[in-house]
Amino acid sequence: MGVNQGESDHPHGYADLCAASSELYARALRAGRVSRPEGENVPCLIDLMLLLPDPDDSRWLRPVPPSTALARLEHPIEREIQERRDQTLALADAFEPFLSITQGRTTVSSAITELSGVTNIDAIVGRATAECEKELLTVQPGGTRPPALLDKAVDRVRPLVDRGVRIRSLYQHTARHNYGLLAYQERVANDLMELRTLEELVDRLIIIDRKVAFVPAHRDRPVKLNRDTAVEVRHPGLVEYFVGVFHHLWQLATPLDEEVHYEHPEPDGITGVQRSIAKLLVEGHVDEVIADRLGMNVRTCRAHIAKLATTLGSNGRAQLGYLIARSGILDQS
Repeated sequence: MGVNQGESDHPHGYADLCAASSELYARALRAGRVSRPEGENVPCLIDLMLLLPDPDDSRWLRPVPPSTALARLEHPIEREIQERRDQTLALADAFEPFLSITQGRTTVSSAITELSGVTNIDAIVGRATAECEKELLTVQPGGTRPPALLDKAVDRVRPLVDRGVRIRSLYQHTARHNYGLLAYQERVANDLMELRTLEELVDRLIIIDRKVAFVPAHRDRPVKLNRDTAVEVRHPGLVEYFVGVFHHLWQLATPLDEEVHYEHPEPDGITGVQRSIAKLLVEGHVDEVIADRLGMNVRTCRAHIAKLATTLGSNGRAQLGYLIARSGILDQS
């Protein structure tokens, strides 16, 4: 069926005849024949057996009717298609009993995908966010945001709110001290975007249209979130669970344009932030973990611990834990 490329100056197949061969074949069909020299000048027609020697006169070449050539070419293709179709039906019959067992289920392997590489993760999350149609929920732990990161966030969410997507984002209280977050809200300037803050948050979380969620894959390092790996979750039950977690945190959070009011008064000059630090100290966490949990740098965290120790009259870390417990500042009543 193919062309002998070593002997022909026109190495191509039936589906891509060159201009010279198409013109000569059409002329041969109209006239019923062409001279042998003409055919030899376009050897691909002879190689493809579209021109055959005239059995009555060797000076001429006669064209093979296109219907005959087409039938000859289509037959093996149709036979192969039929064989593939039979194989498909056989496979379907073989797996049908097993498919009925898992009908209605979503396998974990197809619903959870681990992603790696900051650039790759950012690209995948960016594409999914750009396709958001109704609702975007995010949890953004940590303190201040670099201006470049907020600029990127503005570029990402502005097209969404312009087409009616509702956006709700949770940050930590420490992010309030960053003018960039306020500027971010003002630059988007749309009632569809709401920002709230909490003192302590879960890890980073992005939920798009309640269909897909992105969460960290590992927390190998005790302080900084490992952004090199993430998990894309499309399991309906898990996504709905994440939505529930978000809504619980949202109800506890304070809108960005409202003043934070801590649950308890501030006895003896101890601030709400210091009370949160005291709680984590009593639980046995080190400075780096406390700073990470509250979205502040370690130096700021240690400054608060020093002020807390001075207020309670502590001479050391061990005594500070005892004085915190005795002071009653962690009492919930």
